[in-house]
Amino acid sequence: MKIWQKNIDVDAFVESFTVGNDREMDLKLAEADVLGSLAHTRMLNHIGLLTNEDLMAVQAELKTIYAEIQGGMFQIEDSVEDVHSQVEMMLTQRIGEAGKKIHSGRSRNDQVLVDLKLYFRAEIQRLFASTENLFNRLLSLSKEHQHVLMPGYTHLQIAMPSSFGLWFGAYAESLVDDLHLLKAAWTVSNKNPLGSAAGYGSSFPLNRTMTTELLGFEDLNYNVVYAQMGRGKTERIVAQAMSSVAATLAKFAMDITLYINQNFGFISFPAHLTTGSSIMPHKKNPDVFELIRSRCNKIQALPNEIAMMTTNLPMGYHRDLQLLKENLFPAFDSLNDCLEIAAFMLEHISIKDNILADPKYDYLFSVEVVNNEVLKGIPFREAYKNIGLAIEEGTFKPAKEVQHTHEGSIGNLCNDHIERMFEEVKAQFGFEKVERALDALLS
Repeated sequence: MKIWQKNIDVDAFVESFTVGNDREMDLKLAEADVLGSLAHTRMLNHIGLLTNEDLMAVQAELKTIYAEIQGGMFQIEDSVEDVHSQVEMMLTQRIGEAGKKIHSGRSRNDQVLVDLKLYFRAEIQRLFASTENLFNRLLSLSKEHQHVLMPGYTHLQIAMPSSFGLWFGAYAESLVDDLHLLKAAWTVSNKNPLGSAAGYGSSFPLNRTMTTELLGFEDLNYNVVYAQMGRGKTERIVAQAMSSVAATLAKFAMDITLYINQNFGFISFPAHLTTGSSIMPHKKNPDVFELIRSRCNKIQALPNEIAMMTTNLPMGYHRDLQLLKENLFPAFDSLNDCLEIAAFMLEHISIKDNILADPKYDYLFSVEVVNNEVLKGIPFREAYKNIGLAIEEGTFKPAKEVQHTHEGSIGNLCNDHIERMFEEVKAQFGFEKVERALDALLS
């Protein structure tokens, strides 16, 4: 019997099927559920639905449960369906009647909505921190190796000179753009749905602005119907932001697997960070980056998975939405792991010097030679034709000097501007406001 049920026991097979993996997934929401209840009960006291005495008991025990969750001592019992029921049951067992009062003005629908918003905020902040660490490492490597030239490719054919400064810096700037999408996900997640109840509000005089401030949300989901409609939409937006970060990582991992290959030989890692072969003693495989590539490609499929699970659902809550947790929650850990290990690997990367001394890269400099002719007054099309003929006749002589000075080129990486853009988007999140609010709620 569940605390929300009446006098009918659900068939065991039906119960097992409908609960599914929800207990396991809900453990990740436990801290958020307690935070939501801390704010909600303070609001209930403010509007006269919870006495001061009951509030003190509830708040003290909720904080105890929060500490137990952080200490790994919290479990959802097999006889309990979800985290919301587990927390309420523990409160009632420990402090009596006051624990039964905390659900006034709430539904499990808006409970899970606020839990998810709080959880997404925390996971987005964690992803930001890992992205920032990788960004800093990439930018540091860009500065360190800014003068080391490497081949640039189009169609995987030798094209023009590039540099390791450009290569590392390109992925750093890509992460900046990814963070704009992560900021959009943060904005959507940072709106308070609590008080929307089952999706149609409550006859109690709830103070939704109060819980918004207590939980550090930037704003409300005002329309109670839309608050419920946001379930699924929020997950899809978060997944889209994650997929953008994942796309940058997957592309970078692909570059690594190419450049570590003996046919390129541009970079290397210590043997203990690569893996060997069971039959070929010479092998040093880039398994870490191959797994980053695959994990991140999997994450890029996530927005479509969520869209297919929620497409054309009418307004209101539907049990379909429960399954979104199983797709999205593990992706947070997977992407965070990829960001962390990529940054770790880059602490040990070695760069090869003098790559372009090899004659096979002579044609990289054909554009440089054409441009030098143009600077002498020869029309571009004529210079282009002349150098093309020289290449065909085997008389082309490269001038292996690169004079690129415009913004963002080999000689002018503009890493300071990339760093500025990063700091500007970082400031837009407002993590400190959230941290202050939650610290105050738990104090």
